[in-house]
Amino acid sequence: MALYLIPTPISEEALDTLPAGVCDIARRLEVFVVERAKSARRFVKRLNPQRPLEEITFLEFDRDGRLTPEVAALFEQAVCQGRDVGLLSEAGCPAVADPGAALVALAHRLQVPVVPLVGPSSILLALMASGLNGQCFAFHGYLPAKRPELVRRLRQLEQQARQYNQTQLFMETPYRTAWLFDIALNTLQFDTAFGIAQDLTGPNAFIHTQTVGEWKAGSVAPAALPTIFLIGLPAG
Repeated sequence: MALYLIPTPISEEALDTLPAGVCDIARRLEVFVVERAKSARRFVKRLNPQRPLEEITFLEFDRDGRLTPEVAALFEQAVCQGRDVGLLSEAGCPAVADPGAALVALAHRLQVPVVPLVGPSSILLALMASGLNGQCFAFHGYLPAKRPELVRRLRQLEQQARQYNQTQLFMETPYRTAWLFDIALNTLQFDTAFGIAQDLTGPNAFIHTQTVGEWKAGSVAPAALPTIFLIGLPAG
């Protein structure tokens, strides 16, 4: 038995971004631990699983993305029965900017092999396409929701980027993207490189990096889409 960490498409339509081998493994699994059962069922159904969907078990993290004692016990039961288990997040790679680390840690404690599978990661795709330093970088998840704390955090990230030439990445939900973009342009220094990566692998994908001054001189405003922001110095 093993715990398979199964990436899912970042954009729901982009099933072709998953390697065939990943899809083959997911098709045969009977048990999944997932972020949201409804969307996980929809994803597995699109893979044409080997057994009826009604015979596949989907165990959910709680609403805060934590592993509940009940799910942990069911996972232990499954592995004791010699059954493989899949870990799914809503989009991209599980346990990276998504729930799952606690389940992986449990698998290690139980001596269950952990098998990470290849697939899309919005963090890495954004970094690859940014033109910023990919040798040294840090991901910070979501930044503070209140403006004063957000301004302080942006200045801290800018300082780290300049001091260490370390690209700083963070994410934001669609409805707050334009708000954060505006605050960033009015907080960061004129010559700081600022990147935006939206709807990666999707039909409305937008990826661009330029200085804060160049952003302010233009007329482009980010759409209300899932977004990775980057702060740094241009590579080279």
